[in-house]
Amino acid sequence: MQIGNRSGRLVLIEGDRALDVERASDGAFGPDPQDAYERWEAFRQWAEGQDASAGEPFDVAELGAPVPRPRQIMAIGLNYADHAAESGFDLPENPVVFAKFASSLTGARADVAVTGDQVDWEVELVAVIGTGGRNIPEAQAWDHVAGLTVGQDISDREVQFWGNPPQFSLGKSQEGFAPVGPAVVTLDEVDAAADRSDLALSCTVTHPDGTSEELQSGRTSSLIFTVPDLIARLSKIVELYPGDLIFTGTPDGVGIGRDPQVFLQAGDVLRTQIEGLGEIEQTFVGR
Repeated sequence: MQIGNRSGRLVLIEGDRALDVERASDGAFGPDPQDAYERWEAFRQWAEGQDASAGEPFDVAELGAPVPRPRQIMAIGLNYADHAAESGFDLPENPVVFAKFASSLTGARADVAVTGDQVDWEVELVAVIGTGGRNIPEAQAWDHVAGLTVGQDISDREVQFWGNPPQFSLGKSQEGFAPVGPAVVTLDEVDAAADRSDLALSCTVTHPDGTSEELQSGRTSSLIFTVPDLIARLSKIVELYPGDLIFTGTPDGVGIGRDPQVFLQAGDVLRTQIEGLGEIEQTFVGR
């Protein structure tokens, strides 16, 4: 099943059709996309019996962030060995954790302002918590995941490295810097298409002159700290809540790690794909 946010309303998605949950459930579930995660088990059981193909046609541009108001957005740095190397760091012994603030969320299609001269890209698998808790055992961690989605950890490197120590969270929380979508895909649907622990992920840019290039390409099997490991480690310290987002890290190929460095410019179109989860697209515009 795919859970989406169509113009601010909770929907189930199949192909190019979206089933409005409030109407299909006769009001048993409300229109707010966030409510699906607050009542996760009841919602999941109801939704599994629905035929989303009976819904209305929709345009991907109508899709907002599928989890619009998470209580926590945690992001993991240096979680691929090649990215740690290009960043000049040793492999971390523990997850490197920072926050992306909820005001930076946007959906599958969005215009994003180029806020400076060093705006960078980072394709990321995002795990969405369904059942929260503390001290979640790694062996049971997947049971706490509602689904997976595509994310971009867009970063203003000038703000990120304002001082010593750097401002990771601020540099990654400008408006539109946390695009996610197009939908939250439940694990059963992911498993039907691919191996949830070994998903191909990539991003490409198309420049205003029409030329395109692949920026990043990797597989989630290369994660240093896997999704279950992250959930177990994080939940030892903080309580995880339904609807929380965990950005799991990016492979190598970011702009700041190149020689010479390369960054996004106004007019660039960034497309981000993850196997079994779909694609998101951002168009970068001037300030």
